[in-house]
Amino acid sequence: MKTRSDNLAVLLAVVDSGSFSRAAEQLNVQVATVSKAVSRIEAELGASLLNRTTRRLELTEEGRHFVQRVRQGLKLLEEAEEELDASQGKPRGRLRVDAASPFVLHQIVPIVSEFRAQFPAIELELTSSDGIIDLLEKRTDLAIRIGGLSDSSLHARALGQSPLHLVASPAYLAKRGVPQHPSELGQHQLLGFVSPAALNRWPLPGKPQVEPAIRVSSGETLRQLALAGNGIACLSNFMVAEDLRQGRLVKVLTQHQVDQPERQGVNAVFYRHSGLSRRIQAFLDFLQPRLSL
Repeated sequence: MKTRSDNLAVLLAVVDSGSFSRAAEQLNVQVATVSKAVSRIEAELGASLLNRTTRRLELTEEGRHFVQRVRQGLKLLEEAEEELDASQGKPRGRLRVDAASPFVLHQIVPIVSEFRAQFPAIELELTSSDGIIDLLEKRTDLAIRIGGLSDSSLHARALGQSPLHLVASPAYLAKRGVPQHPSELGQHQLLGFVSPAALNRWPLPGKPQVEPAIRVSSGETLRQLALAGNGIACLSNFMVAEDLRQGRLVKVLTQHQVDQPERQGVNAVFYRHSGLSRRIQAFLDFLQPRLSL
């Protein structure tokens, strides 16, 4: 028989996945088990939490308030369990880390094996989000964010600065020529982001808003397009440093580039009420000196 906290975890899975069947798949249980867990909670509360239609599920007003408090309560429960584990030895438990896909691929993946060898009791869960996520809603312990921070409810630990570069492949530059002045960019194929618009404000005098010929949602896709000779892109050093060293990409307009500190900061963020747990601190202390920003 499931405990109440188990049932609440099932409810969150339903809300976050948007359906009973997807929640059952994620939890590796029968759909009937998921349905019974949610029904049991509603019966205990004497209130409907979900409006069920043939197409989708929606939280009722009572459900929205209840789920918000459940997230907070389960987070506190996890922290209490972690404190108990920590008192018995090395950091242990699940650590959910989220970052943009290029950061995960170029900075985190290379150190995972060594981290796991040193902290085998920490279960690492990595997710890639190219946009800003709600840590509590996604049940994420720690997020690595590039650029400015605006959420005052978060703690932040600065990990360093990653300069921006305007880059293109040697093949593209051999075909289209090397721009000598920002005014010549209009003669080139520019690569940029779908959103936010600020990412297409390049570090040049006046911080011009460029109009990309090709727009993407992921920095890693942008890098691959540049490597394949599709045009000029503006990318962070942490993802192209090795490409530059190997000559796969070349910097352009470096003499005209201006500083853009609001886009260069790399920060680890987590909720204020959670404090810097031992597993988060262990991960950051391990990660920071190994970063190549």
